[in-house]
Amino acid sequence: MDAIETVDWWLHERTAQSEGYGIICGVDEAGRGCLAGPVYAAAVILPFGMELEGLNDSKQLSEKKREKLFEVITQCAVSYGIGWASVEEIERLNILQATYIAMNRAIKKLRVTPDIALIDGNQNSGITYPSRCIVDGDALSASIAAASILAKVSRDRLMRQLDLEHPEYGFAAHKGYGTKAHREAILSRGACPIHRTAFLRKILDKAAV
Repeated sequence: MDAIETVDWWLHERTAQSEGYGIICGVDEAGRGCLAGPVYAAAVILPFGMELEGLNDSKQLSEKKREKLFEVITQCAVSYGIGWASVEEIERLNILQATYIAMNRAIKKLRVTPDIALIDGNQNSGITYPSRCIVDGDALSASIAAASILAKVSRDRLMRQLDLEHPEYGFAAHKGYGTKAHREAILSRGACPIHRTAFLRKILDKAAV
């Protein structure tokens, strides 16, 4: 049987509900490991027990499938919020703190304040709302998986727009991640205003040597 079909997508939400939490949202980020562009986050409250055909960690889905699920999730969610932190905030604070900012902004945009936020990963010290970590949550929790899709699609759409401003870097293809083509473009052309300069030091130092 396919692994996706065996996942109990609502296990963590049911656990939180059994502990007395009523309003539960899932939260995930996109773009944390990129060399360029902002980091995005989304928070999603789904109708409890809702079945979403094809739901999975956004990284395991095709772009076409993510776009389709984005429309379904945004139409059916009880509430959702999308937030981001700028390149300047990433440079000034560091990527972890900027990710917390993006997540808090996403949660703040929800129409209702959640009783608990399920955060993908193993770090939540900067979340200003009641929360708990779910390691690999985007592959285990319906709410987090939905958030991962909203964050990923929203950021990808922005990077395609930024590609029109900086076509020489190929952002529409790699979305700011450190692919070979992206690294080569940086080495030949230098950084542009949406690059995270702190993330480029190893690449540029190696080139200088």
